[in-house]
Amino acid sequence: MGRIRLRTWRRLALVLFGALFAAIVYRWISLERLQHAAPAEIVVATPSPEPTRARSPFVTGKLDTAKLFNGVTVHAKVETLPGADATTERVDPNSYVLDLKLQARLPSPNRTIEELAKVSPRLPAVLPGLAAMLPPEPVSPLFAQLYETKIRVLRENLVRLDLLLSRHNFFDCQTVLQLQHPQSHRKALLLQADMDVDADGSDADRMPIGTGAPTNFKPSTSYRWPKKTPAPNPYLAAAEEKLKHAEDEYAFSTTTPERKRELRTAIAQLRAEVFTLKKFSFLIGATDPYIVVPGAFTHGHDAVNTGDYALVVFGDAIYPAIVGDIGPNDRVGEASLRLAKQINAQSTPYNRPVSDLKATYLIFPGTADKPFGPPDLNKIQARCQKLADEIGGATVPLHRWENIIPPPPTPTPSPSPSPTSTSSPAQSPPPGISTTPAASPSPTFAFPVPSTTGSAPATPTPAPTSSP
Repeated sequence: MGRIRLRTWRRLALVLFGALFAAIVYRWISLERLQHAAPAEIVVATPSPEPTRARSPFVTGKLDTAKLFNGVTVHAKVETLPGADATTERVDPNSYVLDLKLQARLPSPNRTIEELAKVSPRLPAVLPGLAAMLPPEPVSPLFAQLYETKIRVLRENLVRLDLLLSRHNFFDCQTVLQLQHPQSHRKALLLQADMDVDADGSDADRMPIGTGAPTNFKPSTSYRWPKKTPAPNPYLAAAEEKLKHAEDEYAFSTTTPERKRELRTAIAQLRAEVFTLKKFSFLIGATDPYIVVPGAFTHGHDAVNTGDYALVVFGDAIYPAIVGDIGPNDRVGEASLRLAKQINAQSTPYNRPVSDLKATYLIFPGTADKPFGPPDLNKIQARCQKLADEIGGATVPLHRWENIIPPPPTPTPSPSPSPTSTSSPAQSPPPGISTTPAASPSPTFAFPVPSTTGSAPATPTPAPTSSP
């Protein structure tokens, strides 16, 4: 019995040894086949060092490919091809590929007065002289330049889906036309676009309090002038606090070199912002009527400049304005919150007044008055009226803006000999500040705006005509 058990154990050991030997041989054969089939750079055990490549940005978070962005149509399809074994394909970067291909149709610009009227039906009736201002080829090169910039931005950001232009921002311009009146020779640049909202700007001399700080808010505008009073900018303290935090973090011994490089750039920008807020005053998006043009529009043959006068036409109304800020080169159609709320009372920094391409911007290049200073609404009204007359006139009166900046706080009143006097001469508000009771502050971003459109102010006491 003992002799049978010993024989059994010997056979079992022999079987296990054979199985182990077969596994080793099979593994060796597999490695040999892999080395012959793999690319040359994988066979080499110690490849030559290569420069470190930047890792591609990863898309994080939950993404629904059918709804990546508002208005972007996504077609998703998975294709499979026969390949080698998984070990080989796992190390081949071309074995698992996602191809991104964005197809965008380039729009054709409107050229005739009839095409303009399809978008804005009342435009030919409101400005009857426009038809005579259209040359045989009225489209400005700025239109093609605008869409070339859009395409370049799309290509640069195609791997950064969070930075990709939406359908709304890609198709935001109907046309850009260069016009000239045959009799007065007055030149104008006509844009047909939508209207986004710009709530930027601040001016402690006119309004020492801020109007809020929505997303992407900047306390400065391209239209600026030297400060007149020592009153600090309402956003200066926040900028100085950010600068201090950045400088303190940069001084920490634990701050990494990569973070220090980022902080150096941020510190330089914050120092420039602090200097600018201390030295200059700016337009206020919530109180001043102005429009924004792309930076590329300030160069070239049809260039417009900061401070140029403009007419904004929507429906039957014409709003006088100035070019107050310069925006990004790949977008068009933006106006101040004051102008936006006059067109649509529901406008906010996050809610545009005109989503369709029905807003017409008529800009008059070379009409800016220098040196810049606090905006004089009556002067803007008069200059825009004169420019409208030079292009054939308007069939409706231009909207008259009222000063809605609240007067400065009144000091402790002193006894007055006259019972009808409300303030001493030294306490009267500076010129250009309306004393109408409707100009009281509001807790929202914008101050109350009269609802009248294209008519004179309803209040019996208009704003003074003198400029600050």
